[in-house]
Amino acid sequence: MRPIILAAAALVAASSAVHAADDLMKRSTELFAPIAGPGPEAKAASRTMIELGKSLYFDPRVSASGLISCNSCHNVGGGGVDGMETSVGHAWAKGPRNAPTVLNATFNASQFWDGRAPNLKEQAKGPVQAGVEMNNTPDRVEATLKSMPAYVAQFAKAFPKEKQPVTFDNMATAIAAFEATLVTPDAPFDRYLKGDAKALTAQQKKGLATFIDSGCASCHSGVNLGGGSFQKFGVAGDPPEAARPGADKGREKVTSNPDDAFVFRVPTLRNVALTAPYFHSGKIRSLDQAVRIMAESQLGKTLSDAEAADVVAFLDSLTGRQPQVTLPVLPPSTATTPAPSL
Repeated sequence: MRPIILAAAALVAASSAVHAADDLMKRSTELFAPIAGPGPEAKAASRTMIELGKSLYFDPRVSASGLISCNSCHNVGGGGVDGMETSVGHAWAKGPRNAPTVLNATFNASQFWDGRAPNLKEQAKGPVQAGVEMNNTPDRVEATLKSMPAYVAQFAKAFPKEKQPVTFDNMATAIAAFEATLVTPDAPFDRYLKGDAKALTAQQKKGLATFIDSGCASCHSGVNLGGGSFQKFGVAGDPPEAARPGADKGREKVTSNPDDAFVFRVPTLRNVALTAPYFHSGKIRSLDQAVRIMAESQLGKTLSDAEAADVVAFLDSLTGRQPQVTLPVLPPSTATTPAPSL
């Protein structure tokens, strides 16, 4: 009888494991969604507009110095970031916050750490005009673009219904259209959400369960595992000063509401293994440390070494297929192109 009892016990255990696995997948599909394709700005744009946006994204002449392009701080080949604590801009000025990734930014409900831009188009205008970034003006950008016949022709094709298509606003529209193509589908977690139970390792599944059960998914959910809401950094307790410098009050500067002190846009966790350093301060380089800080400061929980390792393993499963972007051949400058200004 004993072999029969042991076999029965094994069948019960196996059935329980299958049930638990099915339950985790069901819970996951209720909280998250796989990337299905490019963002809305790209879907609404022509191929010509997207190609124009790509040229503008990589063209350093959009900056006053002629040295800084969008790609300088949001490197498409490096996780959509520059790997710096804070980016270096015009005349070696340091920006106040870490550069968020451009990858999958199209799925965010707002842009910038404080959410001051409602979409990619408005975001694209900000760095161009910021003194510590590109330090340029709309008029000078337009003069630069109009000085190059190839750009004039590209704008005319991209915006065929406009009499004067070379505008600062259209520049931002085109850049947003290109940026919306910079998505990273087919991550192991995407395949898991589509029903492939083998797409995640056993440790990654444990990390996913911890991620959900600990409450991380209350903010990091949806297709972008974040990017859709604002949250105070320090709900359960003050984070380390390095992670949340006291002088940066976050969204309070945008809304002038004291209740928004230390409130920031919840960042996407897509490709998070590629986007160190972490937090708006850019001072935390270890993903393990970032996970522990979030657990303690946001959830009031102290993760064991094993739990932290499991969550990091799960976060590794969020690295998707990186964009394959062919560098554009930029239009040549002309005698009327404004000279670089340092």
